[in-house]
Amino acid sequence: MSGRFAGRVALVTGAAGGLGRASAERLSAEGAAVALLDIDGDRAAEVARELPGEAFAASVDVSDEAAYAAAVDAVVDRFGRIDHHHLNAGIFGAFVALPDLTVAEFERVLAVNVRGQFLGLRAAFRQYEVQASPGSIVVTASIASLTGAADLLPYHTSKHAVVGLVHGAAVYGGPLGIRVNGVAPGIVPTDLFAAAATATGGKNDMERRASTTPLRRAGTTAEIAGVTAFLLSRDAAYVTGQIVSADGGATIVNTVRPSGGAGAWDTTAVDEPLYRGNPNWRTNA
Repeated sequence: MSGRFAGRVALVTGAAGGLGRASAERLSAEGAAVALLDIDGDRAAEVARELPGEAFAASVDVSDEAAYAAAVDAVVDRFGRIDHHHLNAGIFGAFVALPDLTVAEFERVLAVNVRGQFLGLRAAFRQYEVQASPGSIVVTASIASLTGAADLLPYHTSKHAVVGLVHGAAVYGGPLGIRVNGVAPGIVPTDLFAAAATATGGKNDMERRASTTPLRRAGTTAEIAGVTAFLLSRDAAYVTGQIVSADGGATIVNTVRPSGGAGAWDTTAVDEPLYRGNPNWRTNA
């Protein structure tokens, strides 16, 4: 196949759906042989069969050190090398207020979103050393990497940590010819939030929330895949250590200016479910 990634091998984690699936589809369409890793190996295999180019799928828990190393070995056994990595697997956790969070829930999210990304980065660097080759890596960050919110604290914490991983890995990888960047999607409806379909701040109101961005709409998985493909490609040969926002302009908005929606939402409607019963909450605080 022809394209920017012809003759190259790309590995995508969390590839059975959402952003990962779109990334695998884009990389395959541009000529890459694609390895699809996901905890749901059956769904990943279904996606692999639909790709236009050569593909391989495997089931793996990215937070499991031994399992992830074995999966990478399997990819190398199949294709002989790995040139590009899109470390995308992640979970969002529970919509639980900070005082009610358990240590187990906090650590569950960080295990996948931080340890999993670390293991992916480490495996990539180790394989590049074996290959004696340069390469490129993209880690899926988030608008939550750059801003804060009162809910999904483990998720926000994990996505802030991803920025540190990208920066540190990019500094280490630069002299080796290994580029590491992050893509930070804004509101992109995917199955990741399907379990929270009825929760405020979940999937049920994503389109409405996205309408307040400068582009006035939610993004698509294909649009994020385009940014990811660019960062992995030679077109981004002088780009490393960057967190590239693909969020419809959400993170540039000054929310206390009229054009940023200042005063256009009812804070009580947002705060009341979150702080109900807390004696310290005041509606005019």
